[in-house]
Amino acid sequence: MALTKEQIAQRIAQELQDGFYVNLGIGIPTLVANYIPEGISVVLQSENGLLGMGPFPYEGEEDADLINAGKQTITTLPGSVFFDSATSFGMIRAGKVDLTVLGAMEVADNGDIANWKIPGKMVKGMGGAMDLVAAAKNIIVAMQHTNRAGESKLLPQCTLPLTGVNCITKVVTDLGVFEINDDGFRCVEYAPGVTIEEIKAKTAGRLVIADDVKEVAI
Repeated sequence: MALTKEQIAQRIAQELQDGFYVNLGIGIPTLVANYIPEGISVVLQSENGLLGMGPFPYEGEEDADLINAGKQTITTLPGSVFFDSATSFGMIRAGKVDLTVLGAMEVADNGDIANWKIPGKMVKGMGGAMDLVAAAKNIIVAMQHTNRAGESKLLPQCTLPLTGVNCITKVVTDLGVFEINDDGFRCVEYAPGVTIEEIKAKTAGRLVIADDVKEVAI
């Protein structure tokens, strides 16, 4: 059984460390805010000018004036800070963000990412992703392993316009967890009920199965 979007977010939340400043991209990455492990303190940053985002609000408790960069309503935590987007991007470009979580349309086995444009289709645009991939210390991608046609999104080379080059360190999909190194995608965890054979069949890029590969623990 493949991981749900919520489970992908839960697994990525395990990568958070106490004191991290974290930027969450649009889509699955925003769900990570709901699964921050107990006992650690992280500061979520949004490029529209906010430090200290909390989980999504409950239905009926939304404040239309409190939104993230994807225009979703959010909550704030005690000590949250609001500022202009120029200051926000100054923080990003100065390398002050410890972890960035992005969605993607394609990831190449050398760490390239394409996540902003599909020719002929309406997409919101690159947004802050260009700055994030250029300056972030650690970038994890959250996405489905294949597209709607069943074609792999983990490729030997991206076919869509690139957002960044050789910048992704890890990919978490509905099929498992993949580190990116000189050998390509290194599968270190597989989703419950998913076989290694299925992962191999649905991964077009170079793939190595770790000797100590294990099931994803959520």
